Amino acid sequence: MLTPAFDLSQDSNFLTIAIRVPYAKVSEFDVYFKGVDFKFYAKPYFLRLTLPGRIIENGSEQGSYDVDKGLFTIQLPKETPGQHFEGLNMLTALLAPRKYRTAKPLVEEIGTSAVSEEGGEDDDEEFNWEIEQFPYEEVSESALKLQCHYGFGHLRSGVFQRLQDEFSDVIDIKDPDFTPAAERKQKRLAAELTKFDPDHYLADFFEDEAIEQVLKYNPWWMDTYSKMISSLGKSQEQEDHAALVSFSEEEKYQLRKFVNKSYLLDKRAHCQVYYSLIDILLAYCYETRVTEGERNVESAWNIRKLSPTLCWFETWTSVHEILVSFGRRVLCYPLYRHFKLVLKACRDTVVVLELGKSAVLKCLLDIHNIFQESDPAYILNDLYISDYCVWIQKAKSKKLTALAEALKDVSLTKAQLGLELEELETAALLVQEEEAALTAAHSTSRQTPPSSSEAGALEEPDSTLPSETEDSGSEQEELKGGESKTVNSLRGPFLEESSALCINSDGVCRKLALLRSDASQGMTLASAWAPGVSQPLIEELGEH
Repeated sequence: MLTPAFDLSQDSNFLTIAIRVPYAKVSEFDVYFKGVDFKFYAKPYFLRLTLPGRIIENGSEQGSYDVDKGLFTIQLPKETPGQHFEGLNMLTALLAPRKYRTAKPLVEEIGTSAVSEEGGEDDDEEFNWEIEQFPYEEVSESALKLQCHYGFGHLRSGVFQRLQDEFSDVIDIKDPDFTPAAERKQKRLAAELTKFDPDHYLADFFEDEAIEQVLKYNPWWMDTYSKMISSLGKSQEQEDHAALVSFSEEEKYQLRKFVNKSYLLDKRAHCQVYYSLIDILLAYCYETRVTEGERNVESAWNIRKLSPTLCWFETWTSVHEILVSFGRRVLCYPLYRHFKLVLKACRDTVVVLELGKSAVLKCLLDIHNIFQESDPAYILNDLYISDYCVWIQKAKSKKLTALAEALKDVSLTKAQLGLELEELETAALLVQEEEAALTAAHSTSRQTPPSSSEAGALEEPDSTLPSETEDSGSEQEELKGGESKTVNSLRGPFLEESSALCINSDGVCRKLALLRSDASQGMTLASAWAPGVSQPLIEELGEH
């Protein structure tokens, strides 16, 4: 028998069930409904549903068949008109279980028979010696260590004992079957400290253009949340919220493929399931935001790497511990490492939880699809995600709301992450300020004109000209007769060279100006130049 594709909707008085049965033998079909049971048969299709509310047969029921679409549409009256049937989009939960709906009746049946029929435990009852017995065997240390559990509700163990080599790329922990929870936590914290890169963090801290762009993105749950807020105050609040989240045909097909089963969890395991749900949703919300809803080849890696539940099989004691772990991993592993993204993912997770089971289920289905398409990561579906997709359909909406409130009330700071982020930022800002000050001082020194003391130093050779002229009196007598001729003969070549000398420092240009002034007053060339500087030029001119 084939399970057909089906969909349920409702109004105040009727429950409508649409069943798609292409190529069915519609001339022979059967429909049965009573109370919460609904059955449909049209060869080769068979559908059995356990409804969330009661229906009755009062003559107002209707049915139709669309030949072109192969679609049966059946309208069934509600036993209590106006009653809202919750969870009509939880298709896996609607499919009747194969045996018992929960494991609890099995336990109650044994206890009930002993108490109700026997009236209590009979101490005088003869012991059954025919019980099969086995000889005592010494338990090895490795067998004792095998008690380490993981997976959904910590119900699995021994999975990686034979498959460690094949799935070593999926999880970070080595030998999870032999590593207790406390040791896993210590190894995880040490691995995060080793992986943390201060340079990468500071680069994203100062150059945050891409980060700001990612923060502006609005995933699908933000629009849905806005619609939910606007619908507050309407009479049928639950109904409006349930209709806000819709599933695609692919998602509905996956829901029908899941095996409907129940989980026998104690109080501690039940708490771990909710805590791990927060951890997985945080990683998914981060991935959806940074990729802006467009999954890529790194999506599976990002989700499982950011979730210690998936890659370290971590156990939790509080919501704050989950946030600290998630914040550390965001700043250690993915491409974008910014504290604002940690806070934004926390707010996104709160929104998803407040939207209810449908929104959480839609996120889990997307994670399941991402892991299913990633060759090494599909094992995480078997360990966690598939069970979460089935379990969440039966979870209490009030508990999800309380979980969202608990997450909203927890605050997270950089100091709590244990990575010395504030010290790094302070040191980087100091270095940045020092570099800015040095750059400003360097640019100012280039633009400041020479001081008066520098100008006086440049004019100092002129003040020594009279003494130098007296010491060279004999030389002046020899050159006195040809003074004007010498100066006139030098003026042309000197001015030609001045055009090249003027490209040099200000000091050269000043000396040229002084030399021109002395020459125009009839002074000799020797008296205009300092002896140490102009001597080669005088000797060369003397030869002429």
